[in-house]
Amino acid sequence: MAAAAAAGPVFWRRLLGLLPGRPGLAALLGRLSDRLGRNRDRGRRRSPWLLLGPLLSPTVPQVTSPPCCLCPEGVHRFQWIRNLVPEFGVSSSHVRVLSSPAEFFELMKGQIKVAKRRVVMASLYLGTGPLEQELVDCLESTLEKSLQTKFPSDLKVSILLDFTRGSREQVRVSLFHTPNLRGLLRLLIPERFNETIGLQHIKVYLFDNNVILSGANLSDSYFTNRQDRYVFLQDCPEVADFFTELVGAVGDVSLQLRGDDTVQVAEGMVHPYKGDRAAYCQAANKRVMDVINSARTRQQMLHAQTFHSDSLWTQEDAAAAGDRRPAPDTWIYPLIQMKPFEIHIDEIVTETLLTEAERGAKVYLTTGYFNLTQAYMDLVLGTRAEYQILLASPEVNGFFGAKGVAGAIPAAYVHIEQQFYSEVCSLGQQERVQLQEYWRRGWTFHAKGLWLYLAGSSLPCLTLIGSPNFGYRSVHRDLEAQIAIVTESRALQQQLHQDCSHPPERPV
Repeated sequence: MAAAAAAGPVFWRRLLGLLPGRPGLAALLGRLSDRLGRNRDRGRRRSPWLLLGPLLSPTVPQVTSPPCCLCPEGVHRFQWIRNLVPEFGVSSSHVRVLSSPAEFFELMKGQIKVAKRRVVMASLYLGTGPLEQELVDCLESTLEKSLQTKFPSDLKVSILLDFTRGSREQVRVSLFHTPNLRGLLRLLIPERFNETIGLQHIKVYLFDNNVILSGANLSDSYFTNRQDRYVFLQDCPEVADFFTELVGAVGDVSLQLRGDDTVQVAEGMVHPYKGDRAAYCQAANKRVMDVINSARTRQQMLHAQTFHSDSLWTQEDAAAAGDRRPAPDTWIYPLIQMKPFEIHIDEIVTETLLTEAERGAKVYLTTGYFNLTQAYMDLVLGTRAEYQILLASPEVNGFFGAKGVAGAIPAAYVHIEQQFYSEVCSLGQQERVQLQEYWRRGWTFHAKGLWLYLAGSSLPCLTLIGSPNFGYRSVHRDLEAQIAIVTESRALQQQLHQDCSHPPERPV
């Protein structure tokens, strides 16, 4: 059985290549696999449908033109992602991996204090404790200083939160409300549990041309003792422009907070839960996809002008013209997942990465809430790479010790973990697929992400970092965003390796 599972991906990818209408077939098999997964026998014997796991992911999107020997992008194997989203080439010297909540908090305050043009914050919620107040005070002080300048201030502040969690001229506060929470369901479901229907889960913090991508929210524990991941992209104007536009697009389809603490929809926009659901989702899809597609077009034009123009500029020419940015050795790909709006780019890329992970490659996967989708679990168990999965031990789960139903959540994740590990053992995959739990006294664990080590390499060349937890809600219900970072820089690869290997952990 284990040998058959290991051989499955090659066979099914070849078969998939022979079949017409592959996206529809993949979707059909995905639904079939999910149904079979939910109804699989309680004896935990692995279904032979496991071998269909790779079909849940499309084959690698074809690159429309052969790699160009002149382009830095032509040298890495993940350039197919640029067929789906914009590709941003940056220097690794502009990318810094943060390691602690305190470092994250201090950087946030420092960036707010020096912001001149824009501050954009997207989070699940903003807490009400003293540290959150300190952050708000920094923002207020920066706004006041901008108003005291001799010339009209260009500083604009945009904040996007979730309506169920985060309830001025220069400041825009948008509260996203999922279109799936409506009608009788909205009236009957308890307030504490209505967020299970869907959330604004993106975590992006942007200051002028600097961007922090993270899974961390804006509350006290995320600034002190709740371990997460954070990457700081410094002086990356194209990336900053993209995320400003993305947050703006979600803000446009969200409820707008007014000075009297009431909310209203933007002019001309369908109401998210009172209006027609299909019309709202269609409008939201168009608004977000316009951002993705226009940025993709801009980056393609920039790429063509830089590397395919008849008059190619050398780096010396660029420096003489005032552009002193180093040549790119690192590429940023924004991956967006908004299934309520029929946008599932992150799902496509993640499944493709798992499908194509070759024998000898290593994949490190971490999540604070171990509840992988059936498709992701089947790909982990049915492909050939080695996997090390880090998850929260029950004691460092944010719900540990909570009252009522919430207090049972850590035990529920342990049950899911045990079921998955039982399947690993039944396939004889204990050496290839290993689980570890994060544990640190007095801390909780919220980090999520993926690191890919190619065969024969001791350092990762790719990481995914952002808001998704790789679970059902991340894929099907919430609004999510993360970035894929692909780098050839050994120094940045060392940072990414340290990012994935430093947490305290213990074997399951």
